[in-house]
Amino acid sequence: MTPKFSDHRRFPRSSRHALGLAAAAAVLSVGLGASTTTVALAASSTTATPATSATSAKVKPTIVLVHGAWADSSGFNSEITTLTRLGYPVVTIANPLRGLTSDADYVRTRLKTISGPIVLVGHSYGGAVITNAARGVPNVKSLVYVAAFSLQKDESLASVLPADQYPGSHLDPTKLDVIPVANPAAPGGQDADLYIKSADFADIFAGDVSPTEAALEATTQRPLSNLAYTEKSGDPAWSSIPSWDLITLDDHAISPLGQRFMAKRMNAHTETVQSAHDVMISHPAAVDRIILEAAAAS
Repeated sequence: MTPKFSDHRRFPRSSRHALGLAAAAAVLSVGLGASTTTVALAASSTTATPATSATSAKVKPTIVLVHGAWADSSGFNSEITTLTRLGYPVVTIANPLRGLTSDADYVRTRLKTISGPIVLVGHSYGGAVITNAARGVPNVKSLVYVAAFSLQKDESLASVLPADQYPGSHLDPTKLDVIPVANPAAPGGQDADLYIKSADFADIFAGDVSPTEAALEATTQRPLSNLAYTEKSGDPAWSSIPSWDLITLDDHAISPLGQRFMAKRMNAHTETVQSAHDVMISHPAAVDRIILEAAAAS
C-alpha cells in the first residue's frame, strides 16, 4: 500500500525576495571550482561554559546544504544567514555534478568529517545525491528535499517522472545546450555538459524573481553532466532516515505532480509553497521553516 502524507501544510505566496547587492555579488563571485564552505558561528567566540547533561541534550544539529544542477551553493545565501543567526552550524558542499555515484561519494566523504547530528538538505538534483550520500553515515538524522528528486533504487533523473504521467515540467532537450566534455566519471571518459538555454532559464528555473536576478542565475549556472542525468540510483537512504519534502507548486523544472509522487512513497513530512524551482532564492522563509522542523525532530 502506498503510504499517505504524514504532515501537509501549504505556504501562502510570499513576496518576492530581493537578493540585494551583497547576495548578487556572491552569486557572481562563485566559479565552477567553488570549494566546500563552512559557515562559522559568531557564538563560537563567546566564553565557554561547563557542559551539563541539559546543555548537551540541546546541541543543535549541523545543517548541510547540497545544491543541485544549474546552481551553486550561493543560492542558499539567505538560508545560511538565517540559520547561522539562529545558532545552527551550517556547511555547504559544492556538488560536482559529474555523476550520481561519484557526487554522492564526494558528499559522503565530507559528511563523515562532521561530528554530531546532521540535517542533510538537497535541492533539485541534490536530492538524488543526498538519497545516496547519507548511506553509511549514522549521524544523518533527517533528510530534507527542497524541490528535489528522491529516487528509488535503479531510477535516474531521466526515468523517474515520465512526462505523460507527470506533466508540468518545461525542461526538454530543445531547451538545453549540449557541450561535449571529458569526464573521468563517465564510461570511456567522454560525456556532455547540459546547460539550460539562457532564453528559457527564467521560465524553467527562476520564474519568481526579477529578470535581472534570473539573468544572473542563468549566467552563473553550473552544468549537469549527462552521466549525472542518466545514472541509476542505489538503495535510498530515505527508507531508513526520516524525510521532509518541500513541494514547489509553480515548478517548471520538476513536475509538481512528480514531486508529490516521490514525497508520498517515502512517507515524507510534506509541505507546499507557490514557488518556481529556485525556491531557496525566491521563497527562503519556506525553506528555512521546513529545515527548522527537521532540525527540531533530530
